[in-house]
Amino acid sequence: MTTWEMIAQRARELPAEKQREVLDFVEFLRSHRTPKRPLRNVAGLWIGFDVSPEDIDQARREMWSGFPRDDV
Repeated sequence: MTTWEMIAQRARELPAEKQREVLDFVEFLRSHRTPKRPLRNVAGLWIGFDVSPEDIDQARREMWSGFPRDDV
């Protein structure tokens, strides 16, 4: 007897509510098995933007201006 046949036989013996739980679990396993879409290359995000070293320095100053915080 194959694994599939054993699963089907045992599932048939369960009440309808438990059969639904088995189906839900199978769907859960299927959803975690499918490969995710590969991430896109982020290099294309910079096309058309001109970021100077001064812009980067200003952004860093703004980002770190409140560090370290005294109120923590």
